[in-house]
Amino acid sequence: MIGASIDRLMKLDYPLEALRIYVVDDASTDDTPEVVRDRASRYPGNVHLLRREHGGQGKAHTLNHGIARILEDDWMEALLIMDADVIYLPDSLRRMTRHLADPDVGAVSAYIREGSTHRNYLTKFVGVEYVLSQPAARRAQNVLGAQACLAGGAQLHTRENLLAIGGRIDTSSLAEDTITTFETQLLGKKVVFEPHAHVLAEEPNRVDALWKQRLRWARGNVTVTARYSKVWFRPSRTHHLGGISFGIVWFSLWLLPLIMITSSIGLAGLLFLHSDVATGVFRVLWISAALAYLFVLILGAQTDGSTTKHTLGHVLLFPGIINMLVMVTALFPPVTLVWLPGLFGVTLDGATLFALTLAIYVWIPFSMVVAWLARTSEKTRAGRWLAPTLIYLAGYGSLLCAITFDSYLKELAGAEAKWDKTEKVGRVATG
Repeated sequence: MIGASIDRLMKLDYPLEALRIYVVDDASTDDTPEVVRDRASRYPGNVHLLRREHGGQGKAHTLNHGIARILEDDWMEALLIMDADVIYLPDSLRRMTRHLADPDVGAVSAYIREGSTHRNYLTKFVGVEYVLSQPAARRAQNVLGAQACLAGGAQLHTRENLLAIGGRIDTSSLAEDTITTFETQLLGKKVVFEPHAHVLAEEPNRVDALWKQRLRWARGNVTVTARYSKVWFRPSRTHHLGGISFGIVWFSLWLLPLIMITSSIGLAGLLFLHSDVATGVFRVLWISAALAYLFVLILGAQTDGSTTKHTLGHVLLFPGIINMLVMVTALFPPVTLVWLPGLFGVTLDGATLFALTLAIYVWIPFSMVVAWLARTSEKTRAGRWLAPTLIYLAGYGSLLCAITFDSYLKELAGAEAKWDKTEKVGRVATG
C-alpha cells in the first residue's frame, strides 16, 4: 500500500522540484522501510524515510516525530499531512495549495471520498455519509466561516500556522485533527475546505471496525467540547467558532442520541396520558425528518452526483427501512394503519392500534439497539447476512448514533481512551 501511495504522489500535477515526501514509519515490523528505501532510490531527493524505533503511541506522536524533523530545515513552506492509504487524484494538491495565496488562510482540507475498489453495503453507506458530511456540510461551514475539523488524512498547513500552534500536534486526546483545526482558527487564521480536491481513502467494511474508528472520533469530540467550553455561543471578531449557528450544528450532532431518547420518552408519556398532543408532535417531528431526508437526497445528488449515482439504493435506504415506514405513517397515517393491514385482511382494534402506535413512538432509540445487535451478530455464523439486514432495517444514521451513545457510556465509566488503529489492506491501491 505505501509503495502505491508514493507512486501516486509522484504523479501529482505539481512541480517535482517543490515536492518532498516524508514517510514516518511508526516502528513497523513489516517491509515498510525496504519499500520506502526502494522508492527513495527511484525518486532521489523527493522521498525520505523517517523511522521511529519505538512506536505504538498513536498517530499524533508519530506525526510530531515527522513534523519536528521537517521543521529543522527551513526549506518547507507548507506541509500536507496525510495517511498512508490515501490516494490523491492528480490535481488535488494543486487545488488545495492555491488557497495559500491568501495570507489569512492557515490550513486547507480536501474532500476525502470512500474509494474501495470492492465495496460492500457498509462502505457504500460510508460513501453516502461522506457526500453529506464533506462537500455538503463543509461547504456550509465555509460560508459560516468556521470549520469543525480538517480531514485527518488530507490537511495542508502553512509553515507559519504550524509554528503558531506550537510546531506539534496535540497528543492529549483522540481528536488531534479537530483540536488542530480549532487552534488554527482561534489564532485568527482561516481553515478552508476545498470540495474539488478529491482524495480516495479505504474505509472499514465491517461494523465492528467502523464502530472502533467512530468511537475514537466520538470520544475525541467529547474532549474538544469540554476543552473549548468557553468558546461555544460566544461570538468573536477573530473567529466564528463561537457563532450561534456553528454551535447549534456542533451540539445538535453531538447530542443527537440524547435528543432521540428524550423525544421518544416524551411522546410515549403523552400517549399514556391519552393526549391528542402526542399525535401532533409525532407528525411534526417525522414530517420534518421526511423533508430533511428529501433535502439530503437532492443535496447529495448536486454535490457529488457520481457517488450518489452509483450508490442510489443506499442513498434511499440511508434512514433505514423502518424509519421510512414511520415517515410514511406521519405523512399518510391511513397507509400504514389502515390500508396496509387491510391487504392482509387485518383490522386494527383499539388495543392493537395503541400498541402499534407506542412501538412507533419508541422506535427511534430502539433502532440504536438494533444497530448494536448488528455489531454483535457480525461475529456469529449468521453475521454475513444478519448484520447487513439489521443495518438496512435500523438505518446507517442509527448506527452512528449508537456509536455516539457508546461514547457517552465510555466517558461516564472513565474507560481508557485507547488508540485503536483502523486496519487498512490497500483496497484503493489500484485506483
